[in-house]
Amino acid sequence: MPTPLSIPLRNHARRRRQLMRMAGDDAILILPAAAERVRSRDTHYPYRQDSDFWYLAGFPEPEAVLVLVPGRAHGESLLFCRERDPEREGWDGPRIGPEGTVETLGFDDAFPITDLDDILPGLLEGRSRVYYHFGRDQEFDLKLIGWLNRVRAQVRHGAQPPHEFLELGHLLDEMRLFKDRDELRLMRRASEITMQAHAAAMRVVRPGMHEYELQAEIERVFRAHDAWPAYGSIVGAGANACVLHHVANNGPVHDGDLVLVDAGAEYRGYASDITRTFPANGRFSREQRLLHDLVGDAQAAALEQARPGVPYEAGHEAAVATLTEGLLKLGLLKGKLEKHLSEGTYKRYYRHKTGHWIGLDVHDVGEYRLDGESRLLEPGMVFTIEPGLYIAPDDTRVAAKWRGIGIRTEDDVVITRDGHKVLTGGLARSADEIEAFMAG
Repeated sequence: MPTPLSIPLRNHARRRRQLMRMAGDDAILILPAAAERVRSRDTHYPYRQDSDFWYLAGFPEPEAVLVLVPGRAHGESLLFCRERDPEREGWDGPRIGPEGTVETLGFDDAFPITDLDDILPGLLEGRSRVYYHFGRDQEFDLKLIGWLNRVRAQVRHGAQPPHEFLELGHLLDEMRLFKDRDELRLMRRASEITMQAHAAAMRVVRPGMHEYELQAEIERVFRAHDAWPAYGSIVGAGANACVLHHVANNGPVHDGDLVLVDAGAEYRGYASDITRTFPANGRFSREQRLLHDLVGDAQAAALEQARPGVPYEAGHEAAVATLTEGLLKLGLLKGKLEKHLSEGTYKRYYRHKTGHWIGLDVHDVGEYRLDGESRLLEPGMVFTIEPGLYIAPDDTRVAAKWRGIGIRTEDDVVITRDGHKVLTGGLARSADEIEAFMAG
């Protein structure tokens, strides 16, 4: 078992300093931790920290608020969190507490979360700009408005309330878009675990199983390596593979079916996202192979565009052109290539984009377009390349032999200084590779 990895605490501190430099000395930045969510009555969903909060604080607990006050003489980086409580810790596990936060996490100061109402209005006073995620948490929105109103009420006594309110994501999303060396180490580990899980599914699949049995095997591998599902695992057999977000995973696996598995591990907060499509009986039919090869060609065309200085959108355009040309050759579309591309009629078989940013969120933050134009790829960006084809089972406009075939092939790619690296390239991808692996 590899040594567990983590983001060094100095990285979180460096990020906080960088964000404060971008915000300026007269700003204040406020970010609450994710709330615990009730599943039913007194049972909660497994807790997962807010990605922005984790990126900046490395603090895993709920009921916490990060406050950054650039230039503050008595400390710029503050955390409000729960105090130690032996009684509650006996039920829910240990807490770090304000003292531990300063000692171990590198904050300038920390306070009990119960003191937030008394202290935060004083921190707002004298600051001209507030950076905050407005609209994410209505309960906290109301608290913030209340603190601002308390400062405004003191204007006659010389108080200076903030007068500008800005979306925190404008600064933070751009920071998170570019992954550093330590983040890429975690993403490589998440990719390794995910590749093992997909390989396990290919090994155990048999006609007569159910989709949930494959899901169980995939997620067993995740947990066996101290990872969690990064999103709801998709296991679609036969026509279910044509449903892009098929998450019921309760269908049977028949002889002759293709099985589409879209599943990724989250390791230390960082996601992987892989899709493979493989035959339940270990052998592709002629039509399945033709479509699978075409999807592979489209992915290869998109990968050729994955290099610095190339517009992000170029990968999607290359995949669409390859898929459409192939569909014409197979007779699934008829007419001129240019007409299908301009009118978008290929969307009958390919309805989604060819990828998305990936990082702390599986669909990660970051703008895809700047000033109305597709942004250019730069080193440190990580995204998926995931073309697919989906022939609806009831599409009577095509021959019956094509109907109900759904295929997607997805890998995670990081842009490097001289091109790209496929983080998930160690998993069988082509039809030949998949058949050989399953036979072995």
